[in-house]
Amino acid sequence: MSIRPNGAALAALLIMPTVDAATTPQRADAVVVTASRFAEGQHNAPSHVSVIDRREIQRSPAVSIPDLLKGRAGIDSRPLYGPLGLDATVDMRGFGDSATSNTLVLIDGVRLNSVDASGIDWSAIPRESIERIEIIRGSGAVLYGDRAVGGVINIVTDKSSSPYAHAQVGVGSYDYRDISLAARGGAGAFGYQAAASWAETEGWRDNNDADRRSANARLGWFFDDDSEVFVNLAAFGDSTGQPGSIAEADFRSRPTFARTPDDRSRSEGYRVRPGLSHRLGETLELALESGVEHRQAIFESPSFRSERDSDTLFLTPRLRWQHGLAARPSESVLGIDWYHAEVTVDFDSSFTGINRQSGRQISRAVYLQNTTQLTDALQLSLGFRRQEVDQRATDRQAALRGQATRARNAHEIGLAWQANEALRLHLRSGRVFRFANTDELFGFDPETFASVFAGDLKPQQGNSHEIGAAYRHGPFDLHVALFRLDLEDEIGFNSETFANENFADTRRQGIEVEAGWQLDEALFLRLALTRQRAEFRKGPWDGNRIPLVPMHQASLSAVWDGGSLGQWSAIVRDVGERRYSGDFANRLKRLSGYTTADLKAEWQIDAWSLRAQVLNLFDQRYAPFALYSSFQNDFFYFPADRRSVFLSARYRFR
Repeated sequence: MSIRPNGAALAALLIMPTVDAATTPQRADAVVVTASRFAEGQHNAPSHVSVIDRREIQRSPAVSIPDLLKGRAGIDSRPLYGPLGLDATVDMRGFGDSATSNTLVLIDGVRLNSVDASGIDWSAIPRESIERIEIIRGSGAVLYGDRAVGGVINIVTDKSSSPYAHAQVGVGSYDYRDISLAARGGAGAFGYQAAASWAETEGWRDNNDADRRSANARLGWFFDDDSEVFVNLAAFGDSTGQPGSIAEADFRSRPTFARTPDDRSRSEGYRVRPGLSHRLGETLELALESGVEHRQAIFESPSFRSERDSDTLFLTPRLRWQHGLAARPSESVLGIDWYHAEVTVDFDSSFTGINRQSGRQISRAVYLQNTTQLTDALQLSLGFRRQEVDQRATDRQAALRGQATRARNAHEIGLAWQANEALRLHLRSGRVFRFANTDELFGFDPETFASVFAGDLKPQQGNSHEIGAAYRHGPFDLHVALFRLDLEDEIGFNSETFANENFADTRRQGIEVEAGWQLDEALFLRLALTRQRAEFRKGPWDGNRIPLVPMHQASLSAVWDGGSLGQWSAIVRDVGERRYSGDFANRLKRLSGYTTADLKAEWQIDAWSLRAQVLNLFDQRYAPFALYSSFQNDFFYFPADRRSVFLSARYRFR
């Protein structure tokens, strides 16, 4: 497998080694929690870890969190409508249509993925509250279990209590408007953080108006010096028109056209998550999160209406024991994950009448991970997880009632070798799995179209392998990872049979490269390259590519601090061609790739920050997502927004 980066990327690689480390600033090792569910150094994890810190978040041209993620290696982001990213799919390591079910998204270590097929509520996370985003690719099944197949994205919110407050307003293309507020502070043992945001837009396409609103807060009380009791609170909602996909002729001639001008959706929800972190002794630490979450989503069209309600309860206690092993430094993490979720969907259709479907899932898991420093340079990590899921599904109209209990094990072994002060090598191999979500439990009889219980849908499972290297010297850092993921019984929707099925064996393999270079105090460059191949390796589609997975992705970003001229940042991203959604047979033409450029400038004037952002700078016409309809014998596209400009002003209270 070869990598063919563009000219700019090659030029960057060629000149990187010439930098003089003595003249440029050093960058400290980041702290991450995703690799062990406790805080540790980023450089200690035996896997490919990326951290998007607060400074990078503030300087990025991205408007939404999915846009922010797509500048990193191995991650693809596919929004359907508009810059708010409400419906965006984030794909790690090439899952295409089933990406949401194979990429685990967390907020402060607690999963955001619903037990059904719903997407991530990106509107639930005010950007102002984010401290950093941790990305671990292809590793996470032991600590997090179900759905952590492609990797884990952990959004870590601000937990500091140093006094700070700001207010921001913004405007932009297509009547975009936003307001955001953030504050933190404390007194004595008490600390708090709070953030709120609101945004709306009329949208580039017809029937594409959208709004999002979110607020969250964290209240914490410290005791015994380094222990804390806290509660995280959040409320969120959004609404948007649903213009639908458009036929190829319309995509070429009138891309703003809405094929479904009267369809709309809206959602809202809340989270309450109390927790505890407590040091029981010099070598023993306890952490616990619990909570309740409610979500409601409504879709309306002239002939159809659905209302989906989901409720989740969870408890996730864990211990870290720093015990040593045969006189060598060693620690173990032992934890339990318990989730109880229920989903109810009410349908009202002019064709099939009124119906109710419901699903319930109870998940129980126990896991153990041990990390031992075998020598001063060699570290060994071993982990095991056992997870069991009870699922029930009912359909009132079909008088259907089904139940299934599934259990799977995950395990992982990892080695990390600090070859010298600058170079660290890692090797990781493990077993991953995912269970069917509650929506996938429902199937349809091909003759009567009556609902049936897909109780014979097996859990997806497979083996994940990775070998990589991290090199850091002065202002330059480089991460390279080669990976292979072999899956059996992969769960997906077969567009030829219109049913959720266990596919024949699949394989994903490739290389990911990330490099950062602080040329001097003013200029920083980052390069991200991905070359991957996702294909079937058995069955009727043996050798065929998995739809919607590009063979290559590349991004080159730059940040320049011009002093009185402002801080400037830009990112150029190239995505290769893909197979259309549902084209498992690979008989159709390929969906074109695209190259985009985004730009941001910021000026600091006393307590004011003035910002200007341009997305899709060169007004590229493309579609991140498209499919083929055998009924209409045509291709259908979700066109991306054309060039958009955003202006904002932020005031920091002193």
